Amino acid sequence: MDDFDYSQFPDFPELFPELSGDLFDQPLTKDRNGLIECPFLPLRDVVLFPQMVMPLFIGRERSLAAIKAANRNHENLIVAAQRDNDALDPEEDDLFGIGTEATIGRVLRMPDDTTSVLAQGRRRVEIVAYTQWEPYIRVRARVIPEPTEWQASTEALMRAVLALFEKVVGLNSSLPEEAYTYALNLDEPGWLADFVASTLPVPIATRQEIIEMLEPHERLQMISVLLAKELDVLELEDEIQSQVQQEVDRSHREHFLREQMRVIQGELGELDVFAQELDELRAAVAAKNLPEGVRSKTDKEMSRLAAMPPMSPEIGIIRTYIDWILDLPWVEESADNLDVANAAAVLDADHYGLEKIKDRILEYIAVRRIAADNLRSPILCFVGPPGTGKTSLGRSIARALGREFVRISLGGVRDEAEIRGHRRTYIGAMPGRVIQAMRRVGTRNPLFMLDEVDKLGNDFRGDPAAALLEVLDPEQNNTFVDHYLGMEYDLSRVLFVTTANFLDPIPPALQDRMEIIEFSSYMEEEKLGILTQFLVPQQLAEHGLSDRGIRFEEASLRALVREYTREAGVRNLEREVANVCRKIARMVAEDAPFPQTITADEVRRLLGPSRFTDDIRPDEDEVGVATGAAWTAAGGELMIIEVNLMPGKGTLILTGQLGDVMRESAQAALTYTRSQTAVLGIDPERFEKQDIHIHLPEGAVPKDGPSAGATLATALISAFTGRPIRRDVSMTGEITLRGRVLPVGGVREKALAARRAGVKTFILPRKNERDLLDIPEHLRRDVAFVLVDRIEQVIEAALLPAPSRE
Repeated sequence: MDDFDYSQFPDFPELFPELSGDLFDQPLTKDRNGLIECPFLPLRDVVLFPQMVMPLFIGRERSLAAIKAANRNHENLIVAAQRDNDALDPEEDDLFGIGTEATIGRVLRMPDDTTSVLAQGRRRVEIVAYTQWEPYIRVRARVIPEPTEWQASTEALMRAVLALFEKVVGLNSSLPEEAYTYALNLDEPGWLADFVASTLPVPIATRQEIIEMLEPHERLQMISVLLAKELDVLELEDEIQSQVQQEVDRSHREHFLREQMRVIQGELGELDVFAQELDELRAAVAAKNLPEGVRSKTDKEMSRLAAMPPMSPEIGIIRTYIDWILDLPWVEESADNLDVANAAAVLDADHYGLEKIKDRILEYIAVRRIAADNLRSPILCFVGPPGTGKTSLGRSIARALGREFVRISLGGVRDEAEIRGHRRTYIGAMPGRVIQAMRRVGTRNPLFMLDEVDKLGNDFRGDPAAALLEVLDPEQNNTFVDHYLGMEYDLSRVLFVTTANFLDPIPPALQDRMEIIEFSSYMEEEKLGILTQFLVPQQLAEHGLSDRGIRFEEASLRALVREYTREAGVRNLEREVANVCRKIARMVAEDAPFPQTITADEVRRLLGPSRFTDDIRPDEDEVGVATGAAWTAAGGELMIIEVNLMPGKGTLILTGQLGDVMRESAQAALTYTRSQTAVLGIDPERFEKQDIHIHLPEGAVPKDGPSAGATLATALISAFTGRPIRRDVSMTGEITLRGRVLPVGGVREKALAARRAGVKTFILPRKNERDLLDIPEHLRRDVAFVLVDRIEQVIEAALLPAPSRE
């Protein structure tokens, strides 16, 4: 409608021809009792408002017949919109009930055999009845008069609509400026509303809703809302267009200036910078030793780069991609030092103990020396408590082999792209950490340490542990594909070493691809060796005390281990040694006298009172107090279990922050005790008349596990029989309802904790005898190990005879 070419009508002198009376001179149809009868013209996707001029394109025969009849009989037409635009022969239900009486001004035959009719709306009508359907439609309609009385606020509303319409005309290039001028000259609110509605790009349903509004005030209110929405859209479009235009102008200006620079450089005989960089890049690609598939891909990217204009934004992306290919080690690798004796010396120089782990590394080096390149690189996983030397051992292995060392911390990594990289379609894309590390070391056979593999997370960005399945699989990692590179990269020559504190968080599929090597907590003698060989000399050197003649006695080192630290590793032990060195360094700096020999008493004076004690056993043999052993992240610990009986109803009370498994062990121990009343000489009625309270001291520390079953049963039997428990006896083992003692874990740590606390007899399940081989023989001499199969053997070894009664 808005794009109608009025030049087809030579007699049309003005933009709004309703001001000229020569074209539309047909008078209004005379009504009878407010009703008129005229030919009817259904409109598709068009609503004709009163007083508005609009071209109507006619193609249906029935519509042409209606126009011819109106022209022949000097009648006006009644027009109304169709509900469904696809209806070719609309019925009564397909037409809206409110329309417009229109006058035909000019009829033209168009080149496409359609007929164009210029029509002017005159007044609103409501269709009452359809009086004829063939050969054209005739309808009887009721004339809807335009109200002449206005509300008090109508004038203000007209001004608001005119103000909004002025802004819309200013922003909408499809509306001529004369539209606002014409609207400004309209003094009737209904006419103004209809005119603005005819110019706005609103859906047909909204136009019909407006024409069906009989009150001018309501029409103006709706027009005001539509104008406000249209103004918001136009302002946003204008803002976007301005930004786009600014960017285009800036790009054109930059392109123009760079073209000028290029021409000037050519006139002066200077080389094109971009062409020079392209030649240098070609030379680098030609000099790089690349596999065949990689070289083909690189040459293709070089061809794309050379074909692009210098100012193309994609040049930087392709250039960065080629730089990554050139920086990666595709065939470069370092020579392995396969001297087993040298590797053993390096490992011994860097780490004390850890014999099993060292033997595994030396075996790998020996096989590599014999089998050359036939051996696949193993995937090792060091599992153990913090501070036991997992990461530092990986560095030592790299030094022993003569390989580059690279470490990646996986703690807290949640995005799969951290491992596989981002695809180049993303802005700021880059390879994953694996490829980044390979670029950093410059060889394809480094020792690659993936630290804290048990701390991986996952979320909506993917599962990094799943991405590691390909990296850590010797059968697949020779064709590892990073999303950024989009090519296969060989990781089979990399020696992967992962570390973890616990195995449980690692997915089973990932565990299956790795060789698990467990790091146990250090024994006291191992900590003393680490102190003597590594920590003390290192801290003395760091604090400038190496040439001061300071010496630590063995007793002082034992005091540091036993009284000031309690851990599986040696990190806190190193801090305490540093604490002692700092205090001595202060004395040296202040020219004050300082001790040359550090004794145990001197350590206590410098560090304050002891923080831990190993001997938590009762002072004498007591009834119902048994000493067990526990395995914690810091190593082995002794654990006291107390049982007290009191008058009651046989209730079992458990305190000490016990876990579900330990509570079940206490129930099993009580059940066994009740089942052996005849053998143990216990009155069965006592279980119904006495409450049983089992308590484990250090109630703020959570405790759980089945290994306290034998200790709980011993304490219960002692309490009911009155037989004291020997204070120099400790024990461990899971108990069954039939009195069997089952094997448990952490025997090495538990036994060493018992020895450290002065225990003379340690009771453990017979099936744990093999675990004693992990304890050096000279450490086993101070403790008598009693191997048991049943709880009766535990009672015989741990309980004293009942005291005689006078």
